[in-house]
Amino acid sequence: MRDAEIVASFLARDEQAIREAESKYGAFCRALARNILKRPEDAEEIANDALLAAWQSIPPKTPNNLKTFLGRIVRDKALTRYRALKAQKRGAGSLELLTELEDCVPSPAGVEELAEANELTGFINEWLDMLSKEDAALFVKRYWYGESADELAKKLGCSPLKLSQRLYALRKKLKAFLERKGVLI
Repeated sequence: MRDAEIVASFLARDEQAIREAESKYGAFCRALARNILKRPEDAEEIANDALLAAWQSIPPKTPNNLKTFLGRIVRDKALTRYRALKAQKRGAGSLELLTELEDCVPSPAGVEELAEANELTGFINEWLDMLSKEDAALFVKRYWYGESADELAKKLGCSPLKLSQRLYALRKKLKAFLERKGVLI
């Protein structure tokens, strides 16, 4: 079933929409959650919670890209779970992924948090559009989908050290770009 048909099923409150979305994007949702949490049982739960959240938010929302919409829900839920596990000192997932970006992307804080976050998203998207397709895909796979540097190095056929240097260079470019845009790091 095409995404538009699945979204139409959600809008019509047809429960088949959940089954179709799970069939088409369930593996993607579980993989994304597993990249963040590193725990298959948590990844399964997050994927199921994301489908329920989609059911609860469509309508009123009508996503143009269902995969991205579900990915956003999964990522938010997985990061919330990660923070809760970290707070409980049980540990899960990879702090490395979150700390790699903290030197070039500011932490959202303050009264204007939402407006600044939206502006920051726009700047990052603008920066990604300026990159080569390969660099943009690499950055998104690492920092949005949470793929490990080792996995990415294998896929690209390079050493983890070389990939690490490339990611560092990308983060440095992002930081410089955001500073030129007036973002305080």
